[in-house]
Amino acid sequence: MGNTPQDVIDRGGMSAVQITAVVICVMLNALDGFDVLSISFASPGIAAEWGIERAGLGVVLSMELIGMAAGSLLLGPAADKYGRRPLILACLAFMTLGMFAAGFATSVVELSTYRLFTGLGIGGMLAAINAMTAEFANAKYRHMCVIIMASGYPLGAVLGGSVVSGLLADYDWRVVFYFGGVVTALFIPLVWFFLPESVGYLAQRKTPDALTQVNALLAKMKLEPAATLPQEVAKTSVMELFTPALRSKTILLTIAYFMHIMTFYFILKWIPKLVADMGYHPSEAGGVLVWANIGGLLGCATMGLLSQKMAIKRLIQLALVGAVIFVAYFGQGQSDLTQLAVKAGTAGFFTNAVIVALYALFAHIFPTNVRAGGTGLVIGVGRGGATLGPVVAGFMFALSFGLESVAILMACGSAIAFVAISVLKINQSDIPSA
Repeated sequence: MGNTPQDVIDRGGMSAVQITAVVICVMLNALDGFDVLSISFASPGIAAEWGIERAGLGVVLSMELIGMAAGSLLLGPAADKYGRRPLILACLAFMTLGMFAAGFATSVVELSTYRLFTGLGIGGMLAAINAMTAEFANAKYRHMCVIIMASGYPLGAVLGGSVVSGLLADYDWRVVFYFGGVVTALFIPLVWFFLPESVGYLAQRKTPDALTQVNALLAKMKLEPAATLPQEVAKTSVMELFTPALRSKTILLTIAYFMHIMTFYFILKWIPKLVADMGYHPSEAGGVLVWANIGGLLGCATMGLLSQKMAIKRLIQLALVGAVIFVAYFGQGQSDLTQLAVKAGTAGFFTNAVIVALYALFAHIFPTNVRAGGTGLVIGVGRGGATLGPVVAGFMFALSFGLESVAILMACGSAIAFVAISVLKINQSDIPSA
C-alpha cells in the first residue's frame, strides 16, 4: 500500500478542511458564473443606451471570453509553478478591478477593454480551482466534488442574476457591475484566511521542507502522515501534454470543449437580448436567463449523482445529444415568456451537464504536475469557441438569419463535440473507481 500524500488522501475520508476547501471552490466558480454573465444581464440596457446593433453587441459579449482564453493559457501553468492559492488571490484582484471599472465605462471600446481584463482573472481562476478541488478530494468522491465545483457556475448566475434582475427594475445597467465588484472583493479575505494550498501542489514542489509542510496540512485534515513524496521529479512544461501518453487526449478534449462551449455561450449570451427584442423589460429578460441557469444547476446536480453510477464518457455523450436537440428546439419559436423560460431551462440543463462532466474528465486525465496547465490549455483554447459563439450568432442575425436557423446551426457545435468524445479512448486507469 502506497504512502505518498496522494495515497493518504485517496484512501482517507473527507475532513472538515477538505469539505471547506471544496465549498470555497464551489463559491469561487459561482462568482465566475456571475462575473461572466454580468454582461449578458447588462446587455439590453447597454444596447439601448449606446445604440449598439446585434453584430456589434456580439463582439462586446465576447470580450471577457477572449480574456478568459488568455487567462487560462497564460495563468493556468502558473498555478502548477507558483501554487493554486496565490494564483486564485491574484485572479480575484484582477476580477474586482475589472468589474468596478466596467461600471464606469463610457464607450464600447472602454467597456470591451475592462471586460477583457476581467476575463483574464476568470480564466486563470477556472484552471486553479479545478485542480484545487481534485487535489483536496479523496478517490471515492473526486468525480462528484469536481462536478459539484463546476455546478457553482450556474448557481452563481442564478443567485447573482436574481439579485441584479431585481436591481435592474430600479437602476440602469451599471448596477450589475457595481454589485459584481463588491461581491468579488469580499472573496479575497475568504480565500486568504480559509483556503490553504493543496497537498498535491506542495508535494510536487520537492522543496527541502515539502514533506513537513504536507504532513502539517494532512494533520489538519485528520489524516495519517505521508512517509514519502512522489518519486518522480515533477515537470511543469505544458509540452508534457503533447507526449504520446497524453497527446490524443489533450487534442480531443480541446476539440470537444471548443465546439460545445460555442453552443453553450450562444444560449447564455444571447437570451436577454432576444427576450428584450420581443418587447419585454430588461429585468424580465434577465429572469429568463436565470431560468436557463436553474436548468443548468439541475443538470449539474443530475450529472453529479449519475457520475457515481455510470461511466463519465457515456454520461457526456448522452448529455451532448440532449444539448443538440434542445438548443435547436430553443429556436423553434416561443409564444410567451413562460414557454421561452422552459425551453431555455431545458437547453441549460443539458449544456451545463456537459461542461461539468468535462471538468471532471480533465481533473482525472491530466496528472497532478500538469493538471492546472492541462485544464488551462483546454479551457484556454476552448474559449475560442466561447468567443466565436456570440460573435457568429450576432453576424448571422445581422445577415437576417432567423432564430430557428441560428439555433440549429449553433447546435452543431455540440454535435461535433459528441464525435470527439466518442473517439476519445479512456483507459480504466485514467479514472479511479468511486
